[in-house]
Amino acid sequence: MPSGRRDVTVDLPRKRMAAGLLITDPDERVLLVEPVYQAQWEIPGGCVEADESPHQAAIRECREELGLGMSPGRLLVMDWVPARDGRTEGVMVIYDGGTLDATATERIVVPPEELKGWAWSDPPQTAQRLRPLLARRIAEALRARADGCSYYLEGGVRVT
Repeated sequence: MPSGRRDVTVDLPRKRMAAGLLITDPDERVLLVEPVYQAQWEIPGGCVEADESPHQAAIRECREELGLGMSPGRLLVMDWVPARDGRTEGVMVIYDGGTLDATATERIVVPPEELKGWAWSDPPQTAQRLRPLLARRIAEALRARADGCSYYLEGGVRVT
């Protein structure tokens, strides 16, 4: 292939992408983090950086936000999110972060410049703490984990 050939992908549309981990305790409570920059809680995770895979982003974000070196399990959900005020459309993925026992939980250290803290959340607390879109996504991720499947979502609603 000639070296002077133009890369036709350079002008294609770009999408925002984020990756997170669904982490639970032995009682099936979900680990949520409380960012300093917004009122709503989140799951551990964040933006996929340039030239970074979503899997690598989940590993990096877990290390940065919780101080834990974890290897994500299988993909639970992929959620296409339409654009809304102040945000472009995006693709969000959640990997299985497994179950943390008391020993692993004791090793969690959150960066105070990024997070106020973290908490285990049962289903009612999770629904209360999260934005509705993320609450739907987490509920589907829990179902995918229980079913041994991966689900494709649009706006937090299962399509396939």
